[in-house]
Amino acid sequence: MKLGKVEFCHFLQMLALFLCLSGMNQAELSRSRSKPYFQSGRTRTKRSWVWNQFFVLEEYMGTDPLYVGKLHSDVDKGDGSIKYILSGEGASSIFIIDENTGDIHATKRLDREEQAYYTLRAQALDRLTNKPVEPESEFVIKIQDINDNEPKFLDGPYTAGVPEMSPVGTSVVQVTATDADDPTYGNSARVVYSILQGQPYFSVEPKTGVIKTALPNMDREAKDQYLLVIQAKDMVGQNGGLSGTTSVTVTLTDVNDNPPRFPRRSYQYNVPESLPVASVVARIKAADADVGPNAEMEYKIVDGDGLGVFKISVDKDTQEGIITIQKELDFEAKTSYTLRIEAANMHVDPRFLSLGPFSDMTTVKIIVEDVDEPPVFTSRLYSMVVSEAAKVGTVIGTVAAHDPDASNSPVRYSIDRNTDLERYFNIDANSGVITTAKSLDRETNAVHNITVLAMESQNPAQIGRGYVAITILDINDNAPEFAMEYETIVCENAQPGQVIQKISAIDKDDPPNGHQFYFSLTAEAANNHNFTLQDNKGDVTPYLSGAVNLY
Repeated sequence: MKLGKVEFCHFLQMLALFLCLSGMNQAELSRSRSKPYFQSGRTRTKRSWVWNQFFVLEEYMGTDPLYVGKLHSDVDKGDGSIKYILSGEGASSIFIIDENTGDIHATKRLDREEQAYYTLRAQALDRLTNKPVEPESEFVIKIQDINDNEPKFLDGPYTAGVPEMSPVGTSVVQVTATDADDPTYGNSARVVYSILQGQPYFSVEPKTGVIKTALPNMDREAKDQYLLVIQAKDMVGQNGGLSGTTSVTVTLTDVNDNPPRFPRRSYQYNVPESLPVASVVARIKAADADVGPNAEMEYKIVDGDGLGVFKISVDKDTQEGIITIQKELDFEAKTSYTLRIEAANMHVDPRFLSLGPFSDMTTVKIIVEDVDEPPVFTSRLYSMVVSEAAKVGTVIGTVAAHDPDASNSPVRYSIDRNTDLERYFNIDANSGVITTAKSLDRETNAVHNITVLAMESQNPAQIGRGYVAITILDINDNAPEFAMEYETIVCENAQPGQVIQKISAIDKDDPPNGHQFYFSLTAEAANNHNFTLQDNKGDVTPYLSGAVNLY
């Protein structure tokens, strides 16, 4: 016959009650001595209480009060002259006593987990005099435990991690269940752990609750998370025990057991030759099934004819290899480059070196595309000279530009009039010959800086620029001039031969070795004998002197 949970509890209650009564009957055969009792100045014979320590089964479900035990004094002859009184914890409210017989009953259902024992006091009174016939004495009613609490995981649900590829038996986490039943009585609070969900990957130690790996080489890249259900059952796992469960989420943490792998053995990218230096040409990425630091890698160009022209670096956020230009590209010089690129893990786990090298190689071919470039001058700056005496139409020099593209389109020339506002110069549109268009004056402008435009005849939008510095050579086309208007004052008592004024001259021309001036008095002034001029023979600071006549 199978018993349900309630029926089983009733069975345990009856069994405990039977044991309790049996123990009391045996105790009634023994006597525990109390101190002498004095009454009315007379000493009487020592009396004794007779009882056993009382036990009450918790969670009693019956309708009648539950019999606890019997108090009895050896002075009680059974003639009703003795009255029993109960006091202390739960007296009257939980426990009642038959004052005639000393029988104690529990009137309420008791829960050991709320209170495990009650301390009460017993007294025997003479019914006629209401005087004690025995000293008051304490006794204890203990609440007998039954298995009415299932184990509970107070810290659940659990989360834990364990490295992938861990050996069998690696500890993952410990789970703990608590049982509110009495751990000192029977097996009600003794639990056994088992795994209900999570095999064959994990196991649990029955006594300790330690969860361990049960399969070797569990691969995070195949499955990274497992949900386990752990059961704790009391009564040492025997039939009739109560159980509780909790869940454990186990995550496999990553180890570097996967090398980087390029998805393709070769790549090809087309880039225009006009791409500036430091521009990004391409992004490539090697796939790594690992995560975090285990997936970090570095790239390098190990071979190819693009060494020095291109470089590769790693994007720390995306782990991509970024190929950039280090030197200008020229389709007319080289139309393609080949790079041999390696990707390698930065953090290698020595345990997995036997799996092979933690790196991979790929080939990147870069095709340089032709771009319609503007004409290019043979020199970045042309220097030319022309005399300021040159006539209009005089040839000064020639500039030359060519189309760098394979089509080698003819070039036409012109002068940027923003740099030659007064149109001093002309250029032949076909030959690039520069000639004078106006008379030149070195004293007005000694150097002319002009910009020459070279335009593709087939694509006028493609314009190249050349720069020409034209230096004007000086000729002696300016007469000397006195540096200033002189007004000389002389004292009437000036001595003959005394210098009264120094004069100087300037010349706008610019002879190579400097100016030499010669001074003389005009014919009219030469007839005045009061003054003389002394020429310094080319000295730039001649002076005037003369004798003064007084009137």
